[in-house]
Amino acid sequence: MSNFNDNLRSLRLDMGLTQGQLAHKIGTSQSSIGMYESGARQPNFETLEKLAKALDTDIEYLVTGRPRNETPYSKLMPLHRVRVPIVGDIACGEPIYAEEEYSGYIDTNDSTMFDFCLRCVGNSMINAGIKNGSLVFIRKQDIVENGEIAAVAIGSEVTLKRVSYYPDRKTLILKPDNPAYKDLIYFGSELDTIRILGKAVAVQNKL
Repeated sequence: MSNFNDNLRSLRLDMGLTQGQLAHKIGTSQSSIGMYESGARQPNFETLEKLAKALDTDIEYLVTGRPRNETPYSKLMPLHRVRVPIVGDIACGEPIYAEEEYSGYIDTNDSTMFDFCLRCVGNSMINAGIKNGSLVFIRKQDIVENGEIAAVAIGSEVTLKRVSYYPDRKTLILKPDNPAYKDLIYFGSELDTIRILGKAVAVQNKL
């Protein structure tokens, strides 16, 4: 079975794409594609989805090289259940006051690495599949790549947005995924009151 690095390079070449062209298709840098192909960096799940779509394949084939019609039932792994704390609400709209206290737990599987989840209020991220009442699972980290969705604390308020940070201009832009909402833009000393709580890695909507 081939590995991800070889599969990525082979699929890219089969489609006649340069590293730069593939990077442009998924909204990342050419150096990131180079590091993925060399094994120096591993993409997150969101990036894997984008790569698979850009290369007209699926994530399983991209990662493992396994033919799509092969069903390895004998290799299925048991699904372990974990309890994840629900830590209050987060705004999908204007930032709202955040109370850092558990409002309950949710049982889920451990296939994605996360530390806590937040209940969304509003529809500013609806085009990302995040609706009013959705539970968004957050992995704690204080830095995210531009374009990634993160839980962001603005003083005592929190919001869920796509992050774009430009350190040379001391500018942070928090972008909604709904054209009905405006970007939130912060400059200079305003950044002193802002911190990234973590990256959004999964969402669960009401059935």
